[in-house]
Amino acid sequence: MKRIAVGQYHKNLGTLIDLSSYQDFMLEHHPDAMNIPYQKFMLYYDQYLDKTKPYYFICNRGVHSRKVVSMLEYFGYDVTQVIK
Repeated sequence: MKRIAVGQYHKNLGTLIDLSSYQDFMLEHHPDAMNIPYQKFMLYYDQYLDKTKPYYFICNRGVHSRKVVSMLEYFGYDVTQVIK
């Protein structure tokens, strides 16, 4: 599983998706992140992603982002976990 620290992320690397709840996202988030709460993402991930593009995932504690990156890697996506 690929991982980087949040300070290493730059928007030119790929899309940053924050899996936090909407409320947590509004309290604190990376300025380049888009918010898709974990439960919604898990139901509809194939509607949000393109296998030809890189994606970066972040969440508050790293649990959800780790699960998502692990699953999507298995399905052939270019994904990286971003750690706070």
